[in-house]
Amino acid sequence: MADVFDKEKRSDIMRQVKSQKNKSTELRLIEIFKEQHITGWRRNYKVKGHPDFVFPKLRVAVFVDGCFWHGHDCRNTRPSDNQEYWQKKRARNIERDKAITSLFEARGWTVLRIWECELKKKNRQQLLGKISSAIVTQRN
Repeated sequence: MADVFDKEKRSDIMRQVKSQKNKSTELRLIEIFKEQHITGWRRNYKVKGHPDFVFPKLRVAVFVDGCFWHGHDCRNTRPSDNQEYWQKKRARNIERDKAITSLFEARGWTVLRIWECELKKKNRQQLLGKISSAIVTQRN
């Protein structure tokens, strides 16, 4: 189906769309933290890089990354329209993620990046191991 707006107008419209955060994935991770009795985390913590969760006392930053937007190839979803734009968009996100991870690590923080697909039930044990190695290990 052809777009009813020209390229410039569509770009302007899309620029106005602001992120609502990845609430569903964050809520799933909160459920896991509660089930596993993991405490000490904060959301909306004022720190450059904007992690989804921060464990301030442990100096652990947790990012919950959407697979498509942050370049995880778990699903081979690639839009057929405007491919070059989406490839560039994902590449910019990946580079920004690397820079933010480096920034936190330079400050002495541990960075935990959780992919959206890891929150699925079939990946539960792998996710718990990942969380345990990053968060529980810091407590000991």
